Amino acid sequence: MTVLFGAVLALFVIQGFVFLKYQRQVKDICRQLSFLIKNDSNMRITSEMDLGGLGLLKNSLNDLLDIRRKEKNVYQEKEKTISEIYTSLSHDIRTPLTSLDGYFQLLEISEDPKEQERYIRIIQERITSLKEMLEELFLFAKLKNDSYQIELENCCFTRILKETVFSYYDEWAKKGIIPEIDIAKKQMYFIGNEAALKRLLQNVIKNGLDHGEKKICIFLLEEGERICLRIGNRVPHPEKINISRVFERFYKADGARSKNSTGLGLSIARELALRMNGQLTAKITGDMFWVEGIFTKTHEKTNGTQNKPKEGVR
Repeated sequence: MTVLFGAVLALFVIQGFVFLKYQRQVKDICRQLSFLIKNDSNMRITSEMDLGGLGLLKNSLNDLLDIRRKEKNVYQEKEKTISEIYTSLSHDIRTPLTSLDGYFQLLEISEDPKEQERYIRIIQERITSLKEMLEELFLFAKLKNDSYQIELENCCFTRILKETVFSYYDEWAKKGIIPEIDIAKKQMYFIGNEAALKRLLQNVIKNGLDHGEKKICIFLLEEGERICLRIGNRVPHPEKINISRVFERFYKADGARSKNSTGLGLSIARELALRMNGQLTAKITGDMFWVEGIFTKTHEKTNGTQNKPKEGVR
């Protein structure tokens, strides 16, 4: 009887000790959680015991904290992107706006019809440049939004490239550029978006016009089941180009040339390529800067669309 009483007493003592330790552990977890909520820390909740569901509670709270930290990082990255967009917008627009103001003043005081005509032409060019810069910034912001989608359907890559190239002949002629072009005669198709591909090609070609010298090469080849695009232009100072950063937003190899550029052209081009399940890469060979694109070839009769709702690139 005495032995039984002693055993029961010992059991109660052990239970009381476990209960007190359990209670202290719950309070400690609450203290840690309160600290992590109030402070920016990567610490995780710890416990000395996992009995009575404490281990499950600890793991669930740590999972919740991990999700919260990831969401916070995404939010901070978006805030940083927005801040950079505003900063770049302010910087890039200030110069042409100042220029516009100057030419409007000259137009007001000028009495020479030829001078007035020249000032009007320059003002129109500046307004067009501003419009293009704002459109690029707007499109870039849309592409960084995960909910923004473009319709994908079977498109003729060859036709779109030829039409886009043809639209630049006047600009090349004005600059004395004779482009080297080799586009496969075979009509090649891919799952993409016509407006998006045109914008991609325009951005890459315009990058060459803005920052290159009097040489541009455009090649379109078929390699097995792949469509291979290569667009290159001669650059005056290839050593100044950080090839690992050319697709970064707002990257400019030469800040002095920023008056007509947001530094978003190639970044937008790469994002559009990714949206069409393709990829863009860049390299420098001698004094030539190359942008190379790879897309998956399909057959002409392929039907169907993907990535609803319907929307092109505007």
